[in-house]
Amino acid sequence: MEKQEFKIAIDAPREKVWKVLWTDDSYQAWTKPFSEGSHAITDWQKGSKVLFLDGKGMGMVSTIDDAVPNQFMSFKHLGVVKDGIEDTESDEVKGWAGAHENYTLKDVQGKTELVVDLDMNEEYKDYFLTTFPIALQRVKELAEQ
Repeated sequence: MEKQEFKIAIDAPREKVWKVLWTDDSYQAWTKPFSEGSHAITDWQKGSKVLFLDGKGMGMVSTIDDAVPNQFMSFKHLGVVKDGIEDTESDEVKGWAGAHENYTLKDVQGKTELVVDLDMNEEYKDYFLTTFPIALQRVKELAEQ
């Protein structure tokens, strides 16, 4: 796996960007480029389980490794969800289980810099390199409204 980083400057306070990232309605809006009907089932607290699902209930199961409100969120991806069943053991997930996805919010020259770094395997690299910038542009648009 290799680490990729995405950055965007947002003309809004960290608190507003945080709400856009992790409030249900806006989360669904900015993650739509990844998958139609994208949503998360969690309480967004450190140590909590997260189900990242598409409109068909398929997706990933993860945990929140760290959560510092308005500053940092870290997910550890554990496996997939297929047909309502969590899979953290199959050969399919062993190649990337344990991958992290981190969101860091910083004050930079009166704006919020959102930095996302994530571990990715070669299979999904092109997809994320194309889709993540689109999703982060959507975060920017929502936060600057």
